[in-house]
Amino acid sequence: MDSFPIDALMYTISIWALPVLLAVTLHEAAHGWVAMKLGDPTAKLLGRVTFNPLKHIDKWGTIVIPAGMLILSGGKMLFGFAKPVPVNFSKLRQPKRDMVLVALAGPGINLIMAIVAAAGLHVLPYLDGDVQAWIGYNLGNALFINVLLAIFNMLPLPPLDGGRVAVGLLPWSIGQYLARLERVGIFIVLFAIFLLPYIGGKIGVELNVFGWLILAPANALQDVILTLVGFGA
Repeated sequence: MDSFPIDALMYTISIWALPVLLAVTLHEAAHGWVAMKLGDPTAKLLGRVTFNPLKHIDKWGTIVIPAGMLILSGGKMLFGFAKPVPVNFSKLRQPKRDMVLVALAGPGINLIMAIVAAAGLHVLPYLDGDVQAWIGYNLGNALFINVLLAIFNMLPLPPLDGGRVAVGLLPWSIGQYLARLERVGIFIVLFAIFLLPYIGGKIGVELNVFGWLILAPANALQDVILTLVGFGA
């Protein structure tokens, strides 16, 4: 592993910490807020409809794993997650429809934040030096991490948001089978993202599932957003 000086590590953390915390905090709070509006007060009663990141941070998923990946990759790779907001779908006024709306709220707020971050890049010409660079990195990282979270969470596999959208939209005769993956779906995703590329490397086959399903669409969506806010070619 290449050496990664402590000052470089601290700077890397400083340009990723705020974008990541805002992205995961508003993502989870949006789920809780929409669920509350649609009849389920569970998240509200547990204090999860809040902008306080401490309420959403998962010790491993938000701190240990992302920090470890930053260090081990020399600041080139980041992955993490927050504590899921609890939703009692039986308390929603129209459970099948409202499950879809609650699920879409998280990726939806991520897309909004991505657009705001991209638009914020217009302020950079009015700044100078180190301040310009630091704010530019934060805005660029906010754009990227929010797009990445939106794409990742919309994979059609429970318990990811896309899986719950699929369950809500499919006829129950079909959706019930997808819903049964709720407990194991995240392990399937992690296996595909982390272990398949490793196995592929051992047998000489490229199995870059993360690149195919998440990174490539995220980069394309990022380009679309930049074009929409005036940075297109």
